[in-house]
Amino acid sequence: MFAFTAKKGRIVGAAAITALLAGTVAACGDSQDTAQTTSPADAEAALSEESSLLVWGWDPAIQPVADAFEAKYPNIDVEVVNVGTGSDHYTKVQNAITASSGAPDLAQMEYYAIPQFALSGGLADLTALGAGELESSYTPAAWNNVVVNDAIYGLPWGTGPMALFYNKAVFDEHGVEVPGTWDEYVAAAKTLHEADPDLYITNDAGDAGFATSMMWQAGGQPFQIDGTNVSVNLQDEGSMKWANTWNELVQNDLVAPISSWSDEWYQGLSNGSIASLTIGAWMAGNLESGVPDGAGDWRVAPMPVWNEGDTTTAENGGGAFSVLEQSDNKVVAQEFLEFMTASSEGQKITLDTVDGIPSTVAELSDEQWLNREWEYFGGQQVNQVLADAANNVVEGWQYLPFQVFANSVFADSVGQSYANKSDINAGLSQWQDAIVSYGEQQGFEVSAQ
Repeated sequence: MFAFTAKKGRIVGAAAITALLAGTVAACGDSQDTAQTTSPADAEAALSEESSLLVWGWDPAIQPVADAFEAKYPNIDVEVVNVGTGSDHYTKVQNAITASSGAPDLAQMEYYAIPQFALSGGLADLTALGAGELESSYTPAAWNNVVVNDAIYGLPWGTGPMALFYNKAVFDEHGVEVPGTWDEYVAAAKTLHEADPDLYITNDAGDAGFATSMMWQAGGQPFQIDGTNVSVNLQDEGSMKWANTWNELVQNDLVAPISSWSDEWYQGLSNGSIASLTIGAWMAGNLESGVPDGAGDWRVAPMPVWNEGDTTTAENGGGAFSVLEQSDNKVVAQEFLEFMTASSEGQKITLDTVDGIPSTVAELSDEQWLNREWEYFGGQQVNQVLADAANNVVEGWQYLPFQVFANSVFADSVGQSYANKSDINAGLSQWQDAIVSYGEQQGFEVSAQ
């Protein structure tokens, strides 16, 4: 649920993606194998019979949830297998889909990857299995991420509402106030770097997930999808708002040109030379486990906003679990999904196993969870900040039906703007050209704005 980003940045290679999209457009209109609505009686009967589920995923909370499900339904055997993270995971899922054999019943899916697997026919539409009745259990942003063309392709298991994680000790040493707006953020970046040329407000070597999340918060909607019709406009108002602001930082050497999750990145977070991160809420647990030397120094604040007084955020990371269309045990798979993602029992097990942000409304408003004092963050009640972020995600964002591919070629275009300290808008235009060309090759009707 909450470790979706432990290997963030790993993406499926271009060759694997070409296989992934084979048949995507043709599959868009296919009906799923769940036309007849499953009744509670059907579900109860299925759970009383001996059967098994195979679950592929990497999150450490999956196994204890599976153990609890088996204890509750002793006739069901749940096997959890970690086939890898990032490209390893998605490539193996796709290989099984392509071979029409060997796929798991359920697989962990980051939100940005769901449209691609859904439209290629690999995931089951859960509508007839009763998934739609659970919509109100989740935050609107989380639910939106599992719905593609009005079909439900999974249930949310974790979210990544963005917040500002900052090193209070470094900010205090240099008299920097916590920035509430992006203009204040740029000013803070200048203050820190002028005080010490080895000190940066953050790192960014060009990351597609971060870039699109920032466009999202700025009100950008660069990708619009209607069936097989795709519109791309990486120069819409929100996208340009982010690009123009980030140009100030990149072109003036105000962000460290360091890739996230690298050894150098961890070192920068540990020694304070990277003074903040605007990132998904899951980073709280990652800092605690991955940057132990920072204990007591770090704090969490709302994500800076574009207009003073605003409270909008965006998602960065998080994901769901999906039922594979190949599964012959979909009813039980759906029951496992509900237990894992929507029941208080499943959520409690998950929250007791890993630190993160639930996607369920009930858990986000739980007083015990909200009032937890994090020793790592100086006793701050961090979850209150993160819950507010989860409730203020801008609505309406859409991922491309081939977002995995788009992210994989980000470094070839926008990434070069970072490397050359040149105009990010120019890089976005090149990225758009690559996206349009690829989408057309795959049979989508793609229009560029």
